[in-house]
Amino acid sequence: MQKLSATEKGSISPGYAWYVFVLLFLLYMFDYIDRLIVVSLFPFIKAEWGISDASCGMLVSAVYWSILIFTFPVSILVDRWSRKKTIGIMAIVWSLATAACAFTRNFSQLFVARTIIGAGEAGYAAGGTAMISGIFPREKRARVIGYWNASIPLGSAIGIAAGGIIAEHFGWRHALGIVAVPGFIIAILFFWVRDYKTIDLVKTPVNSGIPVEKMKVGEIAAQFIRSRSLVLANLGFAASAFVTTSLMSWLPSYFHRTEGIPISRAGMKAGAVMFLAVVGAPLGGYLADKWYEKKPAGRMLLPAVTTTLTAIILFISFVFCTGTAQYLVLLAGGITAVAFVPAAVSVTQDVVHPGLRAMSLSICVIIQHILGSTLGPVFVGAVSDRYDLITAMSVLPLFSLFAGILFFVGSFYYEKDADRVVRVSIEME
Repeated sequence: MQKLSATEKGSISPGYAWYVFVLLFLLYMFDYIDRLIVVSLFPFIKAEWGISDASCGMLVSAVYWSILIFTFPVSILVDRWSRKKTIGIMAIVWSLATAACAFTRNFSQLFVARTIIGAGEAGYAAGGTAMISGIFPREKRARVIGYWNASIPLGSAIGIAAGGIIAEHFGWRHALGIVAVPGFIIAILFFWVRDYKTIDLVKTPVNSGIPVEKMKVGEIAAQFIRSRSLVLANLGFAASAFVTTSLMSWLPSYFHRTEGIPISRAGMKAGAVMFLAVVGAPLGGYLADKWYEKKPAGRMLLPAVTTTLTAIILFISFVFCTGTAQYLVLLAGGITAVAFVPAAVSVTQDVVHPGLRAMSLSICVIIQHILGSTLGPVFVGAVSDRYDLITAMSVLPLFSLFAGILFFVGSFYYEKDADRVVRVSIEME
């Protein structure tokens, strides 16, 4: 395994790098608040418009379908134009679209507004990941990405819990309007951060004594196809996203129906489960980096272990447990469910040219949304309509187990794929 060169760490102070990280963290948190607040509003929207569970699921999937369509074009802007400008513009768009949801008067209007939220959020994961990969050293990559991804369960928990509370007291439209404001403010601030210079797409390191040769289109495409560890990591991510998105979308309704409790309390219970992923994401990143130091394949072995544990936990919870026992088991699942993310995301950055990192993550996003996020909420909703929500949730462990198998197989190819990557200098503006 090649060691990290000092030039790849960039010319930015650690303090400033962490300042940029904080802004990225807050934006990602409000990304997920705006994305998932709607799930705790399902009962209110159903009561007002009389829509089905499958239609409710479509309000979540609309965001992911939009991300699916726009993420790759936006990631090209991230890699070839500017990280900070692209991120700032995206955050403004999704915040304004969330505010627009508060003024909708029927399902079609809300669906369109949710689609625009997805367009705004399309390249944020890719842009934020590329920026973090550029300003932090490789050996710390998984743990920093783990810290950053803790914003996902935090934002999800806040959105799910706050949505039901605000809706019960002021109405569901007010919930959407209120959460749109902070993200807009942070987006404006991001235009003033320092960015790293766009990296030339060359096959040999600059100043290495070897003639510089630019990559051709076919060679760029090969970066995302020839790496078996990358392909398997992307597929494992998709299977895991199928599960996590389904849990985030339907746990409030699951508790509301099975326990007969108010949606505000159900949202709080579901939010607590997802909130514990704040522990899981950083822990997963930390353990992945520690494993990486001893064995590079640990980058993929860690998600193989955690997704398998998630499958076991969900199976025990939905098949064998009820009431308090079930909730306690689900809390453990809240820790393991996203522990795979930091290491899996790091793989998308480790095994491709540094000038293609945003595009690499965007391909992961496309695959996970096609096969995971867009299908999960609708699948659970459709099975629930045909049978019941308990049956629908009981199927989810199979997808976590499949993810574990994919990550495990990918671990056999990771080190060879990472060794092929060209090391280049990263310079700040």
